Amino acid sequence: MPYNAPISQITHTLARIARLDELAATGAFPSFDPDLVAPILDEANKLARDVLAPLNPIGHKTGAKLGDNGVIAAPGLADAYRQFVDGGWMGLAFPEAFGGQGLPKPLALAVFEMIHGANMSFGLCPLLSFGAIEALLAHGSPELQQMYLPKLISGAWTGAMNLTEPQAGSDVGALITKATPNGDGSYGISGQKIYITWGDHDMTENIIQLVLARLPDAPAGSKGISLFVAPKFLVNPDGSLGDRNAFKCIGLEHKMGIHASPTCVMEYSGAKGWLVGEENKGLAAMFTMMNSARLNVGLEGVAVGEAALQASVAYAKDRKQGSVAGERGAVPIIRHPDVQRMLMTMAANVQAARAICYACGAAADIAEHHPDEAARKQARAREDLLTPLAKAWSTDRAIDVTNLGVQIHGGMGFMDETDAAQFYLDARITPIYEGTNGIQAIDLAGRKLSMDGGAAMRAMLAEIRGHAEELARINDSSFGYLGVVLDQGADALESATDYMLAEMSTNRDKALAAATTYLKLAGDVVGGYLLCRSAHAARDSKDDTSSLVLASFFAGDTLVRAAGTARALSEGAEAVHASAGSLWD
Repeated sequence: MPYNAPISQITHTLARIARLDELAATGAFPSFDPDLVAPILDEANKLARDVLAPLNPIGHKTGAKLGDNGVIAAPGLADAYRQFVDGGWMGLAFPEAFGGQGLPKPLALAVFEMIHGANMSFGLCPLLSFGAIEALLAHGSPELQQMYLPKLISGAWTGAMNLTEPQAGSDVGALITKATPNGDGSYGISGQKIYITWGDHDMTENIIQLVLARLPDAPAGSKGISLFVAPKFLVNPDGSLGDRNAFKCIGLEHKMGIHASPTCVMEYSGAKGWLVGEENKGLAAMFTMMNSARLNVGLEGVAVGEAALQASVAYAKDRKQGSVAGERGAVPIIRHPDVQRMLMTMAANVQAARAICYACGAAADIAEHHPDEAARKQARAREDLLTPLAKAWSTDRAIDVTNLGVQIHGGMGFMDETDAAQFYLDARITPIYEGTNGIQAIDLAGRKLSMDGGAAMRAMLAEIRGHAEELARINDSSFGYLGVVLDQGADALESATDYMLAEMSTNRDKALAAATTYLKLAGDVVGGYLLCRSAHAARDSKDDTSSLVLASFFAGDTLVRAAGTARALSEGAEAVHASAGSLWD
């Protein structure tokens, strides 16, 4: 599978949307040197393009295997993982105190976009380690941090998240896995977990499981779950590995995509684990993992969409069919207007999703590191608002983009001879992972929007309107058009926000019937705003002619529909609330 990272677009997004210079100005990243951005991206692209991408179709065809001693990774991935570890890629944005490099989160996101774009199945392995690291950083005791974080951050060990059970999917409060005190500070964990991504493999000497379980006297529901760390091999006080712990993978799920990523059924039989955080407070620790994973899953949507775009452009340039006026013989299909429309749709949506994810990462860094408390609070609200958009809007667009990729390939898109089908199959898990996109919409409407009376969204709308006014003042009809359409999008989002806030306070069910449409509208408007901001910043740039093209297309294709989407939001919710139940009574 050919893949070459869009380094120019990534670099522009880091500068214009993530604003790396502003992150550096916080003083929180003393090891960050702007001159290193280009070589870091170049070296990451070499790993993605030359090592990981060629393994992607191989892994799709062969998959991971379950042997007598555990899971065997797809061919070539173990060696690729060693190269990943040797390059120090795992620790880019983690604290130097535990062996990380202490660099800004958006830069790490850019690197991992490349990794996911080249081989999403491989990229899921470090993604799960990220969640384990974040949970231990936020909630682990100093002893647990010293024992596990250096190895996880170096990549020498990997992590996995054990949340889901056969009877408890997204409702983690229904889990029944037990954790019984052993009397020595450890707990015996017993139960079964399903859908555990990279829960077992042979690429590293140890795998650190973060496991949700219930103590014997725990209250019912989500208030009675605790989080535990359970290593595959017990760790001795000197850091060496001891006995095998009492859990194992007893089955691999057979999936429509991501075949090289082992999705494990894990059986715990009195396995030793240690409490992370407080008893019965595992939900808070779980959300630390989940928020990390949600942004990174959104990034997967960006990455697989980019890979599908690249494959589609290459195919459209090569495939000859049909004719155009004034030319003799068959022409490359990229000359046909409908194919051009599909490619522009793919490109604009990928870039908008990239901007949303990078902006979310930048907000997270400011929220953690800015010296001013008010700035940290404002950035935290922005991160909270952007996280469900990054996860849900980006992955929904990944489905749209990879679907268009299949369509552009025509009949070949339905065949194994091209990569188009694999991209679509792999992408389909992303709207389900880490809380389905319906849950993200409920989170946006039910929690993030309602905090402080909608202040976070009001601040976003004010920012969008301010930028629309800037665009309108430019003596250029292209930018004037963007300003008008962006302002209209803000009008639509504001009216939808007023509707959602009012209905959430009086008729929650009706509001939740509109939640997914609201998230779509918010993503459209915020994504369009970020594309416009990038185009504005590129106005005098000679090395970037695509930003204005993508912003203009997105404005004319998507933003102009915002008013209709806002109307559909309220009227569709009314129809669902009034009569949907009668269809299945």
